[in-house]
Amino acid sequence: MSSLLRLRYLILSTTVGGSYVIHRKYHEIQEKCPDLTWMKIYKSEQNNQFPISTNLQNHLRYLHETFTAYLFTAIHPRLLIAGPSFFADDFKPRSSIDRFNLAKTYENTQTTNEERERSNKAAQYQNHERQEKVQQEMMTIQIKYQREIDRLEKELQSLKKQLLLKQDRHASGKKQRKIKRSLIDMYSEVLDELNEYDANYDIQDQLPRVVVIGDQSSGKTSVLEMITQARIFPRGAGEMMTRSPVKVTLSEGPYHVAIFKDSPKEYDLTKETDLAALRREIELRMRASVKEGQTISNEVISLSVKGPGLQRMVLVDLPGVISTETIGMASDTKNSITRLANSYMSNPNAIILCIQDGSVDAERSNVTELVSKMDPHGKRTIFVLTKVDLAEANLHDTDRIQKILDGKLFPMKALGYFAVVTGKGSADDPIESIQKYEEEFFRKSKLFRDGVFKATQTTTRNLSFAVSDCFWKMVKDSVEQQSDTFKAKRFNLETEWKNSFPKIREQDRDELFEKARGEILDEVINLSQIPSRQWEENLSKHLWSTMSQYIFDDVFSTAAQTGSVGAFNTTVDVKLQQWAAKELPRQCIQISHLVLLDEFQSLIERDQKSRSYDPITNDLKMHVVQACRSRHQWDAKALDSLRVIQTQALQDRNVPDKQQWESAVKFMENSVRKELEREESELIATTSQQSSWKKYVGLQRSTIEERNRQQCVKELDRVLVGRKELDQSTKHNQTLRSTLDQDELTTVKKNLQTQKIDVSNEFITETWQRVYKIYFLKQNLNTCVDCRRFFYYYQKGFSDQGLDCHEVVFFWRLKRMIEITSNAIRQQISNIETRRLEREVKEILDDFSGDEALKANLLKGKRVDLAEELKRVRQVQEKLEEFITALNTEK
Repeated sequence: MSSLLRLRYLILSTTVGGSYVIHRKYHEIQEKCPDLTWMKIYKSEQNNQFPISTNLQNHLRYLHETFTAYLFTAIHPRLLIAGPSFFADDFKPRSSIDRFNLAKTYENTQTTNEERERSNKAAQYQNHERQEKVQQEMMTIQIKYQREIDRLEKELQSLKKQLLLKQDRHASGKKQRKIKRSLIDMYSEVLDELNEYDANYDIQDQLPRVVVIGDQSSGKTSVLEMITQARIFPRGAGEMMTRSPVKVTLSEGPYHVAIFKDSPKEYDLTKETDLAALRREIELRMRASVKEGQTISNEVISLSVKGPGLQRMVLVDLPGVISTETIGMASDTKNSITRLANSYMSNPNAIILCIQDGSVDAERSNVTELVSKMDPHGKRTIFVLTKVDLAEANLHDTDRIQKILDGKLFPMKALGYFAVVTGKGSADDPIESIQKYEEEFFRKSKLFRDGVFKATQTTTRNLSFAVSDCFWKMVKDSVEQQSDTFKAKRFNLETEWKNSFPKIREQDRDELFEKARGEILDEVINLSQIPSRQWEENLSKHLWSTMSQYIFDDVFSTAAQTGSVGAFNTTVDVKLQQWAAKELPRQCIQISHLVLLDEFQSLIERDQKSRSYDPITNDLKMHVVQACRSRHQWDAKALDSLRVIQTQALQDRNVPDKQQWESAVKFMENSVRKELEREESELIATTSQQSSWKKYVGLQRSTIEERNRQQCVKELDRVLVGRKELDQSTKHNQTLRSTLDQDELTTVKKNLQTQKIDVSNEFITETWQRVYKIYFLKQNLNTCVDCRRFFYYYQKGFSDQGLDCHEVVFFWRLKRMIEITSNAIRQQISNIETRRLEREVKEILDDFSGDEALKANLLKGKRVDLAEELKRVRQVQEKLEEFITALNTEK
């Protein structure tokens, strides 16, 4: 229906315009021909018409004689006339009356010429008035039919909307059908795929887009808003607002809405609140895309706009071209804008919509020179002159506008030239009022009446039609070629894959990620398959390795210096009670977290030893484990329950049976021996700071500090021997004292000085701590040997020759607490923590799946890159083939 109305409008406009042009051409030819009306007076009044039978020679003879008589009478009496059968001697003069009549006729002829000139001027004035009247009638008819077309289009859009809503309601109760996408949406998806394709392969620049380019504040954004019929772009008074390319896909739809490519939210363009939110979101996205220290960005913001009557096309709004970099801009802003514009215009199939401000001098334009370099023949450029209302009011020489629209002023050529009005002076004016103002301006414009503006060159509506037609023509001409290029690229990549990885299935980065996701989640499930004994052994080992330092240094050694069993038990009870109330549960939770994640990591690393394992996902799996270590939090309720369990376990001092006793003795012996080995190795490491391989090859001798440390150890050993002798003679327990008194310190220092070794008191005290601890641990090893068979005496409640083995009871309490804690934590892991870990792993993997940069960093290599490029090429080719099929089947 719309096409028929447009055809009717074109036929009527062509008929009226053609009639006017023929009429004007006829008058131009008539004015250029010579005036021959003066010859009528020499025609005989009696013989105005000759009979048909009259001889032509008689006519010629009569005219010849009459004209000759006039010449002889009025011009020159002696003029010789030569003719085919006529000579001056044969001429017979007429009477005086005839000669008088001829002279009078000549005078009347001169008078008639003056009147004719006046009449011609009057006729020209009438023709000019008639021409203006015809132009005014043409404009009135055009506006009339345009309004009628608008009315019919609105009715058609309303009917389409009702039909779509009716179909939606009809299909709501049935199985949801696949929604048919519009042709322009399919083409936009192709461009999005190409935009995400490898930047090193510039095939994406070969498909058509409408590239909108203009000087800053030239009305470029306003033209786009008139085409989209909504004020969707941020605005600023003289400030650079467009900071990155904005791709706008226009399509027809029942509702006037806008949608970002990466967001499901719809903005209702009929509501001012949604328009303000959309402008704010575009501005935020632009500023977020600009890197620090830059003014513009190359990152594309994709936006789809649907609405009634919109022409289907894809436009790219670029930052305005500037001539000067102001304060606050990056130093290379001007060149960056030029490079960005050239990169889009260099596409041989891009349609360049060149916007020029009509209210400023043409010589101040920067954009025309750029466009002329990229498209010197003007085969894909459409020139748009904005603000022509201001230009008409300010310019006295209308020939400049005429030259601009005829393509004779700027050093560039174009397919078409258009004059538009995109505003009334206020940024808040609605689009509907601007459209009415534009139509009213061109209807009353003097430049339109003078023929400077042609009907087909005015209004943004005609511009939108022209750009859309040009866009789709270039799409049809270029899309097949692009599809063939991608077919060849796909064939080459598939051949390369077969040659490089013949026995490996092709998997892109996303497929590898999903494969690794499944393997990681399987290992999380396998945590629950680990035997309980293995969990408890690992937990016990880690718990004791963590708390052993505190037990030996702060509890056991301190309690052993009390000198009696009662004092020993009291000291142990107090310290263990304080420890269980504060630090112990927290340490156990930390250890449990560590053991859980270590087991998880060991399960993942276990598969690496199999032959079928694919090492390409190693980095990803280890990164997931590290993320779990930092993210996983233990259940807070477990802390209180552990505190209660551990406190009760440490309060029990009754070893129930011999088996428990022997296991406690063994635990004590192993623990003391390991601690002794550690202390001895640290002492050796302290007295031997140099590297062993240097000693082996004899390149370095013992240092002075080493010799001093060795001599100090010998002197401190003598102190311990002296204490033992003193204890035997006085029956006191001085050996267990962990500190050196002043006399002992002075004795050791003097003995060292006699050996010419001068060391500080701190040096001697530090060495003493290690020497005493080694002695203390050796004594307890002896106690373990003595207490192996002491359970009978312990059960009866008496000692054997002063041996009561309270140290074994202390270690039994610790062992039992560790066993009970390990069991409780194992149950916590099996019942709660593995499920919580599984949930956290899924969240981590979901986060990783959306981070393309992280995936590219963790899954990399030639195999991944080749598979990824193959995937992209296939996606683009499929989109192109789908679009081509829809394009060929569209009516």
